[in-house]
Amino acid sequence: MNDSPSANGAAPAKPASRVRMSAAQRREQLITIGRQLFAERGFDATSIEEVAARAKVSKPVVYEHFGGKEGLYAVVVDREVRSLLDRITNALTAGHPRELLEQAALALLDYIEAETDGFRVLVRESPLMSATGNFSSVLNDVAHQVEHILGAEFKTRGYDPKLAELYSQALVGMVALTGRWWLEVRKPRKDTVAAHLVNLAWNGLSHLEAKPSLLTRRMK
Repeated sequence: MNDSPSANGAAPAKPASRVRMSAAQRREQLITIGRQLFAERGFDATSIEEVAARAKVSKPVVYEHFGGKEGLYAVVVDREVRSLLDRITNALTAGHPRELLEQAALALLDYIEAETDGFRVLVRESPLMSATGNFSSVLNDVAHQVEHILGAEFKTRGYDPKLAELYSQALVGMVALTGRWWLEVRKPRKDTVAAHLVNLAWNGLSHLEAKPSLLTRRMK
């Protein structure tokens, strides 16, 4: 009997061992899976069992990282809130008020397009979320930024600057609701949607442009 490792003298191949994730990698994996499930099903219909099954781990692993479904959901929402606010804040670079409106509208539509799961998580209602940790809080933060822009413009034009808050809430709400609709239909094109939103906001129904386009896009 030949006791050599193999006919050609080579040692037999060892079965590939599964690479273990670090705690940080496992946490990121669970957050990604939770984000997908919360987007697909909402908070109530998502279970820790399914999160664990998709990650191919036991339920105690999920509990160890987040303490339960509520903890995982809170982390997912917090990340999305910060991501959306960062996008909008970084987008507001123009000096002209109309261009700032364009940039804010495009930033929200960009987020919806690129981070669809995250947007679905934010707009779904959950009994857990307070006024400081959901989509409404994000919109309020954005509205406060828009309020400063409108307030300065109102003063220049001789309007009551106290009304800037009302108008900012109306404008941001209009863009957000349109974004929810566009998320499902995805037409017309994103730039077209933004142009028409700004057209309505800037010109009003009595002075609508027949074929609006974005000033910020004309320059590129």
